[in-house]
Amino acid sequence: MVERKILIIYTGGTIGMVNDPETNSLIPFDFENVSNHVPELRKFDFQIKSISFDPLIDSSDMNPSVWIRLVTMIEENYSSFDGFVVLHGTDTMAYTASALSFMLHNLQKPVILTGSQLPLGTIRTDGKENLITALEIAAAQKNDQALVPEVCIYFQDKLFRGNRTTKYNAEHFHAFRSDNYPPLAEVGIHIKYNYPYIRYTTLNGTFRVAKQMSTNIALLKMFPGINLDVVNAVLNAPNIRAVVLETYGSGNAPTAPWFLDAIKSAIDRGVIILNVTQCLAGSVEMWRYETGIHLLEIGVVSGYDMTIETAVTKLMYLLSNSASDEEIRNNLNKSLRGEINI
Repeated sequence: MVERKILIIYTGGTIGMVNDPETNSLIPFDFENVSNHVPELRKFDFQIKSISFDPLIDSSDMNPSVWIRLVTMIEENYSSFDGFVVLHGTDTMAYTASALSFMLHNLQKPVILTGSQLPLGTIRTDGKENLITALEIAAAQKNDQALVPEVCIYFQDKLFRGNRTTKYNAEHFHAFRSDNYPPLAEVGIHIKYNYPYIRYTTLNGTFRVAKQMSTNIALLKMFPGINLDVVNAVLNAPNIRAVVLETYGSGNAPTAPWFLDAIKSAIDRGVIILNVTQCLAGSVEMWRYETGIHLLEIGVVSGYDMTIETAVTKLMYLLSNSASDEEIRNNLNKSLRGEINI
């Protein structure tokens, strides 16, 4: 039996910090010696290697160029490892997980993102359990096939599909949730995999990565009292090709003629408007109410039950990897990586 190998990619974030006894401040440690901080890793029956970004990236500085570096690292090491654990700051982890799900084509191996709310070097850290379990999941196989061959987030006893996940709590150890899709695994004494919900692709294509992501998008969040100047500032921003429209409830927005005219004018100019709900749970159903029907009639595209993070990154991906606007619109209405229910 060939020994399994898992690669840790440390991008930055709280999990990789330890206390410097000289300054009593938190500093990043060298993940080449991660077993010194987490000796339990020596008990695994698979090899663990690690590489780190240089310089490390605070997750607040995450952007598509960093995602391209990350998928390139995975591409360069794909044939040599059975799974990958990406250590990442929590603030933008859901964005990165969503982006990677689209950028990694024909993925047949686990890519598990995790991190922590407290540094690995603190006594009460949640990072140790998150790291240990993420590694165990990344290495889990049956009949030489990965149990979870997709991009996921593991955090505090739950494994979520990456493009279904949102950070909702900045203080608790349960920092993430996935309201519109069940966990792929739940962790207690045992790791219980929810096999019917795991995406086992039947595609046999060669693994490859997309290395272009457009940033010519914007977010327009509805709020009571929003005015034409604000709407126009977003819709008419230079080089904007798509806008994620964050609406109320099941996809509702103001019915004022000035608002609908502004949206229609943008669509007529070729701007793609994708409607997602501000709610953490539920789906856009523009046909349910008159306010949503108006948006549907002027050409706004439904985002169904996509998270904000997925809506942003899916548009970034499609804008740079599609042959036409028609192809973009068609793929927005498809589940490419299990990111929506239609």
